Amino acid sequence: MGRAEAGTPKYLANKMKAKGLQKLRWYCQMCEKQCRDENGFKCHTMSESHQRQLLLFADSPGKFLHNFSKEFSDGYMELLRRRFGTKRTNANKIYQEYIAHKEHVHMNATRWLTLSDYVKWLGRTGQVVADETEKGWFVTYIDRSPEAMERQAKAERKEKMEKDDEERMTEFIEKQIKKAKKDEEDGEPQEKYTELKREEEQPLKLDIRLEKKFQPDSILGKSALVTKRSSNDVDEKVFKKPKSMPAESSSRSALDEIIKLEEKKKERANRKDYWLHPNIVVKFISSSMGDKFYKQKAVVQEVIDKYRAKIKFLDTGDKLKVDQAHLETVIPALDKEILVVNGAYRGSEALLKKLDERKYCVSIEILHGPLKGRIVDNVQYEDICKIYGT
Repeated sequence: MGRAEAGTPKYLANKMKAKGLQKLRWYCQMCEKQCRDENGFKCHTMSESHQRQLLLFADSPGKFLHNFSKEFSDGYMELLRRRFGTKRTNANKIYQEYIAHKEHVHMNATRWLTLSDYVKWLGRTGQVVADETEKGWFVTYIDRSPEAMERQAKAERKEKMEKDDEERMTEFIEKQIKKAKKDEEDGEPQEKYTELKREEEQPLKLDIRLEKKFQPDSILGKSALVTKRSSNDVDEKVFKKPKSMPAESSSRSALDEIIKLEEKKKERANRKDYWLHPNIVVKFISSSMGDKFYKQKAVVQEVIDKYRAKIKFLDTGDKLKVDQAHLETVIPALDKEILVVNGAYRGSEALLKKLDERKYCVSIEILHGPLKGRIVDNVQYEDICKIYGT
């Protein structure tokens, strides 16, 4: 039975039924498919698309479980940080707001069986302060962002500066008293202070001695200074080294060195362990799904979580959600446009100029941006890929 046409009463009834949240027991996380009843979920589990997703899950179950758990934890913590901040909040209340979003990651797809297990894990890892009460688990977010640490440091400095002079003087006097008592116990003799007295009718004398300033004119004379200064000027003129003009070869080598340093810096910044980009042509290299899709080319329609992608096969039109480990890049013919998917020039469109099969590398020419026209050599096969439609 086909789908109801748009605008018909059946179509509107289906839309109304699908509105809002449905039961979690009839949701498939691998296919991101929500069914309305048990019969629909049963039909979905028997479908070919669901069986393909189960085969992919069987290849690396730990990786899928880790990704789902990370997505769930990131969404939960982001909601806690943005919505509640550092206030003590009921963990179940945060969870209810999180699952209100229809496209959320379900907890039954993660490594935690219950919300209590997840809250305990957050407390053990130091992300929140978790405490259990009669009303359930409560969490308090621990803000370790640089801004929060700076605010805390400013508050401590302000509190320290607000100590008035009286408190400081009291502390100083207490220290002096303790020091005097300690000296008495050690038996050290105390210094005696006498009152300053001046006999009457006795004049007050001040003994102030001023040193004479050095006067070079009196020793050498003016003419000697003038002669010395002029001779220094002559020496500077005579022994001053002429400015040497840099040669063209040295400037060229310096420029090449700067370019190499710049490319090394870009390589370190842009080299990632993921390379998927939308609208590129890839080859499916996994044989776990039979010979139908093995070594077939497909186009990447959407990138999910950097490591997975939704692809559409060019020959059959079938769609799959696969990991990048099951794909490899496609090298087009010479003078065709390609996309740099990894390395220093990641995300740049370029033209394939030369192919070196012995070293498994190519030479490309950047097409757009401030580096337009630059020739880049020794680019590895896995760092470039064909653009769909070129």
